[in-house]
Amino acid sequence: MERVLTVCPYCGVGCGLYLLVKEGRITGAEGDPAHPVSEGELCLKGSFGHRHVHDPRRLQTPLIRKEGRLTPVGWAEALEYVGAKLDLLRRHNPDAFALIASARATNEDNYVAQKFARTVIGTNNVDHCARL
Repeated sequence: MERVLTVCPYCGVGCGLYLLVKEGRITGAEGDPAHPVSEGELCLKGSFGHRHVHDPRRLQTPLIRKEGRLTPVGWAEALEYVGAKLDLLRRHNPDAFALIASARATNEDNYVAQKFARTVIGTNNVDHCARL
């Protein structure tokens, strides 16, 4: 069993944890007792969130709704589809779009995200998980 030191991705606290890895698969998580904030403690997401990594229901490819059904497509088609939808929003109803930023991203990434929403899309519908 390998122990891989990392940072929990679920909120802005950034608790230290060890992922327990066996034969290339994450099998568990433990808090890092030396971490100055979490001191070895983890919330439910930090403790059990790793289970999503290998969940067979996890999406492996983009999906687009075609004729009422979600259909697997390649990344090029998915990006083209999203780009067309964003352009449509920008031109006709920008306030139908909302952007939610993340405390786990850098200040620079959050700045660019809100700039994208406000200047490219044309909406002020920008929120952030840290405001709670």
